[in-house]
Amino acid sequence: MDRLISLEPSNVVAIRIEQGQKCCGQLTLRNVMYTMPVAFRLQPMNKTRYTIRPQSGIISPLTTVVVEISYDFPSNSSLPGSFPYCDDSFLLHSVVVPGAAVKNPSSTHDSVPIEWFTTRKKQVFVDSGIKVMFVGSLVMTRLVKNGSMDEIRDVLEKSDMGWKAVDSVDSEGQTLLHLAISQSRPDLVQMLLEFEPNIEARSRSGTTPLEDAASSGENLIVELLLAHGANTEKSESSTWGPLHLAAGGGHVDVLKLLLLRGANVNAVTKDGNTALHLAVEERRRDCARILLAGGAQPNIGNLADNETPLHIASALGDENMVKLLLHKGANKDIRNLSGKTAYDVAVEHGHTRLFDALRLGDRLYVAARKGEVRTVNRVLESGAAINGQDQHGWTALHRASFKGHTEVVRLLIEKGVNVDARDGDGYTALHCAVESGNADVLELLVKKGADVKARTNKGVTAMQIADSLNYAGITRILINGGATKDDIRNGSKNSLAFTNKIGRKYDKNLDSIKKKSTRGRELRGSFEWSASPLAMIN
Repeated sequence: MDRLISLEPSNVVAIRIEQGQKCCGQLTLRNVMYTMPVAFRLQPMNKTRYTIRPQSGIISPLTTVVVEISYDFPSNSSLPGSFPYCDDSFLLHSVVVPGAAVKNPSSTHDSVPIEWFTTRKKQVFVDSGIKVMFVGSLVMTRLVKNGSMDEIRDVLEKSDMGWKAVDSVDSEGQTLLHLAISQSRPDLVQMLLEFEPNIEARSRSGTTPLEDAASSGENLIVELLLAHGANTEKSESSTWGPLHLAAGGGHVDVLKLLLLRGANVNAVTKDGNTALHLAVEERRRDCARILLAGGAQPNIGNLADNETPLHIASALGDENMVKLLLHKGANKDIRNLSGKTAYDVAVEHGHTRLFDALRLGDRLYVAARKGEVRTVNRVLESGAAINGQDQHGWTALHRASFKGHTEVVRLLIEKGVNVDARDGDGYTALHCAVESGNADVLELLVKKGADVKARTNKGVTAMQIADSLNYAGITRILINGGATKDDIRNGSKNSLAFTNKIGRKYDKNLDSIKKKSTRGRELRGSFEWSASPLAMIN
């Protein structure tokens, strides 16, 4: 028989060290004898450092006793030189004591005679294999900061004292997860998650582990935390949520993970900013695109000034961001608490290059559509971009050509407009003039070098459009400009496919198109090409 007493759960005493608290651990001794009581005496090798209660006693057969081992840790002292393991050890003496009186099977005392463990007549067993391991918040946080994976796991597995070691906090209020994230250690985070820490625990600054990981752009750690159920929304004590932190920091991959996990794309910070506000403010165009694609509303005003993302982009003079927001439906007429539109904010900050996108472009398009030559000229001289395009890709020349305003077209050409500019469907101003039957505009465009053989994105030529509408006069102008009958025959069957849907679009504008036709011909009841979006002419 090797032992009279077994040690539970192991032969290692885990002593918890906490600043300003009693530092102690527990060791359970079990009498493995079936019929005989056993006396024990536990002695530290370093008697000045440890106190044991009880130090000796009698254990009834097959019962246990819990021994408390205290460590003298000065409050102003640092951790022991060796941690978590220690060279200190204990000697456990045990001896069978037949007939020893034990009033209570689990009772123990410190008055067992020392002679019981020294008398040569008795067989005394001596166990010197009891070791010390230091645990506690001080130890755990230091190990995590050192990145000691094996030692961390060992301590977590042995810390069984009604205390959850994995939720240890350092002197600055950082949990082990926060510390691992600050070191960019997804392997360490993964190991800690195995021991089920409080995944929503907040640091002293009020942030959760997910918020810290999102702020740092740790996409792998974010993925691990989300897989373990981390909340994607802003905690009550936080100023920004994970989505805001990722957007403001330009962390595209983290942003995608959060949106994939259902994060509220329009959630606001404490001051009422959405993630889109922050992405715009930090000029994170990629993040803004992802947010807008994920359903971000571009017209939400913040709490402080009722400023939308467009106001912020305008104040920064971020032309590309302004165009992106406008393309995604941003309302340029919303006013902030000071009564200013995005255009007013741009003027205030001296960003004149934004005039066209925010205001002058609108005036130019309206004037071109109405045929107001003087207004077109004045707006162009004020700085409007002559080749600026609206959300559909139409320029002022497209609009003037479709409406048949020859003098506006002439002015635009004189000012250097691109006569072959294409809209989103590949239509040029020449296509628009042919569709609406504006022979004078068409003739002017042809004389000024417009490409009569240009094809739309679906391969449609101006000749095909004219032929389908029976515009004989229009056809002659195109032929005189270099088009041929082959431009009709070489059309793609797919591009000439009839669609009732497009036919209905044209029916709404039938009267105006008839009036503009040079021959006043009655249009066919069906159309044989993929038409441009006529809804844009109004």
